[in-house]
Order: sequence, then structure tokens, then C-alpha cells
Amino acid sequence: MYPNLKLELWKSGIRQNRLAQMLGIDETMLSRIVNGFREPTPQMRAKIAQLLDREEHWLFDPAGSDNKSVATGL
Repeated sequence: MYPNLKLELWKSGIRQNRLAQMLGIDETMLSRIVNGFREPTPQMRAKIAQLLDREEHWLFDPAGSDNKSVATGL
């Protein structure tokens, strides 16, 4: 599971179905990525990070790092 990705989706107000549309993938596939049941490709990671305007390594930290400076870009 990627807790930071879940958090960022919640904070941004973007629903999973909308992000899936923006990515051009099925909502089920995105749900599996968010919940850690499917590993995204490097290209998909980069695209998600770009759309959410966050650092890729922070979004996809499986431990859910509390490093807020990385999350906010400070």
C-alpha cells in the first residue's frame, strides 16, 4: 500500500476515478496500485507524480514516510 499516495489523493480532492481517467487507465487498475496490489510501471509512477505535483519517491514510499519537507517541496 502507498499511504502517501492515498493521502495526496485525499488532500488534492481528486477522486480515484478522475485520476484514472487522466491517466488513461481503468479505475480498478488504479485502485490496485493505490492499495499495493499492483506495482506501477516507472512511467506510470512518473505520470501520477506529475499529475499530483508531488515527488515520485515520496508518493510511492510503501512505509508512508512522515517527511513533510519532501511532501511539500520545502
